Amino acid sequence: MVIRTFKRRTVVATVTGTALAASLLTVAGAQASPDEQAAAPDIPVENVQQHLSELEAVAEANGGNRAHGQPGYKASVDYVKGKLDAAGFKTSVQEFQEGGSTGYNLVAEWPGGSGDDVLMAGAHLDSVADGSGMNDNATGSAGLLEVALAVAEGDLKPSKQLRFAWWGAEELGLVGSSHYVSELPEAERAKIGGYLNFDMIGSPNAGYFVYDDNAELESVFTDWFATKDMKTAPAEESDGRSDHAPFQDAGIPVGGLFTGAGATMTEEQAAQWDGKAGEPFDACYHSSCDDSSNVNAKALDLNTDAIAHAVWELSS
Repeated sequence: MVIRTFKRRTVVATVTGTALAASLLTVAGAQASPDEQAAAPDIPVENVQQHLSELEAVAEANGGNRAHGQPGYKASVDYVKGKLDAAGFKTSVQEFQEGGSTGYNLVAEWPGGSGDDVLMAGAHLDSVADGSGMNDNATGSAGLLEVALAVAEGDLKPSKQLRFAWWGAEELGLVGSSHYVSELPEAERAKIGGYLNFDMIGSPNAGYFVYDDNAELESVFTDWFATKDMKTAPAEESDGRSDHAPFQDAGIPVGGLFTGAGATMTEEQAAQWDGKAGEPFDACYHSSCDDSSNVNAKALDLNTDAIAHAVWELSS
């Protein structure tokens, strides 16, 4: 997740009011009752942790990071792509240029569903240059990958087109996701009924934040967490700072999850989340200590299951 101030690459919102309204209705209408569809599977956190281990090993073998323009990033793309290809996804790698280096977005579509009605979920795959970036954002990337693999294992037959994405150069200013959205023809943008973003879902002093930009998408997550007796809060800190922003600028409804970055947890938050007041959600945010020991397994488990729930419910 980006913390520095930057001039965000603005994407012109070309989606018409009618198209946006249709998109909102599409997302809302996707929330079928539990008796009309199979429930999402429980995602084994051990599987997600294995992806984290693999991504950390990639960083260790490539100069200690997975940053844009560095060999560790391309190796991370190759790892995720290999898993998706083997599971039967149709994958593509989109190239872009930033800072004199080639960047890569990885996009994967699950066969089936309506190509005119797309549910998209994404996470950034790059780290900062100083470290392997396990919480930021190997957690979101690994959780999303394991949910995608569960879609394949369960042979999910969604009514919508399921599209997953792993973005490049987020840490340099949402470059990869901005490029993706800017390259979409207006008609293709209008097909995306909702975009879900997962940037940091395993912070060690975890909060449970849900994007509140769209009520329908927000409620899919808040209602699920309520069944687990877990209180949530609006993810105000994430506003405009991660890869949902280009989609939002283009008039596409967005949602997502976030467990906190460098901000300090309050007394009230600590009480509701059994955390440590006065300490950052992630004391290793954008630092070299953001390694595998910097990930909260409980938060990673809960948030990955919440991702699966949203994908199953919204794509049906």
